[in-house]
This record gives sequence, C-alpha cells and structure tokens, in this order.
Amino acid sequence: MAASFSSSLRGFGALLALLAAGAALSGCAGMSETIAPAFADPARYELYDCKQLQAERKLLAKRTNELQKLMQKAETGTGGAVVSELAYRNDYIAVRGQSQLAEEAWSRNKCRETPEAAPPAPLPLTPSGKSTSKSGTR
Repeated sequence: MAASFSSSLRGFGALLALLAAGAALSGCAGMSETIAPAFADPARYELYDCKQLQAERKLLAKRTNELQKLMQKAETGTGGAVVSELAYRNDYIAVRGQSQLAEEAWSRNKCRETPEAAPPAPLPLTPSGKSTSKSGTR
C-alpha cells in the first residue's frame, strides 16, 4: 500500500512539473512582443536614409520568416517546443525588436516604398553574333 501511494505521488509530481514547464514556456510567447525592443539597439537606425531602411526592412522580414519556419519545424519533433524555445526564441525576439525599431525609423522619416529597378534589357545582336554598341569602338 505504501509503495503504491509513493509511486502515484511520484507520477502526480511529474505531471505537475510538466504542466508548470508548459505554462512557463507558453508565457514566453506572449511576452516576446513587449520585450522585443529591449533586445535591440534603439539608436541603430537613427542615421539610415529611406533607401537603407527599405533594404534593412526587407532583410529583417526575410530573417523573421526563416526563424518562424525553423521554430515550426523544430516543434514537429519530440520535445520540439523546448528545442524551439532554446534554439531560436532569443534570435526571433532580437530580430522582431530590430524590425520594430526599423519600422519606427521608417515612419519617422516619412519613407515610402520604391519599386525595384528592372534589369537593363540585353542589347540586340547583329547578324555576326556581336552585340550592337553606341560607343563606336570595335
């Protein structure tokens, strides 16, 4: 009887520990949105012009997307939630903080999206297979 009570108490303790760990980890997800700017340098984008900010915003969006995919992939495996938190959460929070600061600088500078320039069209070929040129050198 004492052995049975001891083993059920141990099982209950393990279940309680797992529930507490799950609650702690789920709390981290909600906290990231408010803490994100704390992980980034607030003066980083002060001297950026709109062209630099546009490139930086694009890069940060790409990195955020990559980290989200890595976290989702890690969560599919055994113990994946823990692996995802330990391996990627800090980087994700830092990148989100940088993104938020870049967006604030974008708004402060009143920047607008500019379309990317299309690559120049290739020069037409002459019957000899050489491209035509207006430079006059042959």
